[in-house]
Amino acid sequence: MSNYKNNSPYTAAITGGGFLFEETNALLPLLQSPDRVALLKDEKVNNRLLKINAETSRKKAINEIARRYDAVSSSFWIDYQNMSEDDQKAALFFVILKTYKICFDFHVNVTMRKWNSISKSVMYDDIMMEFNEVSANDNFVDSWSDSTKSNVATAYLTMLRKVSILDKEGNLHPLNASNYDYYIIHGEQWFLEACLLQPYQIENIKKQLV
Repeated sequence: MSNYKNNSPYTAAITGGGFLFEETNALLPLLQSPDRVALLKDEKVNNRLLKINAETSRKKAINEIARRYDAVSSSFWIDYQNMSEDDQKAALFFVILKTYKICFDFHVNVTMRKWNSISKSVMYDDIMMEFNEVSANDNFVDSWSDSTKSNVATAYLTMLRKVSILDKEGNLHPLNASNYDYYIIHGEQWFLEACLLQPYQIENIKKQLV
């Protein structure tokens, strides 16, 4: 299994905590500190900020927040701190798509396709069909247990609900953020499509920047 992992861009680590919005905001000062390593180590042991009682869960959450923090530039997180709460949630979703290739693939190959089809809905089974595609082409993902695959799929769908892209009935909706121009300015226009904006809406946002 470890040999597979060396060649695979995928990880199941997304199951290590979920969206982690409040937890990310709580840990940001530690991640931005020159003493990051010592501060995170202390938090894993002493639980001063996160208030996650089980130490194994706390360690997983800290590891995933740190992984996400490192997936984008440190300047992004400075900008993040000045955003509204809704825009921060959108920004965290952006970071998650950057961090976990499995979520990115689900989003592009399932959610965005479904949004551009007649159905405009996503169900658990749709994600599992994509999982079969990924497994067929990646031995490491193929080696994951059924319960791991189920947990990863469920974690992704939970993320969509957290940013209101997915409702309880499984219907899709565009993500609502007020700072879409930020992503265009920083060369990340793909994220507007990931937020399920229509091409004309993206064009309008671009025109306003000129």
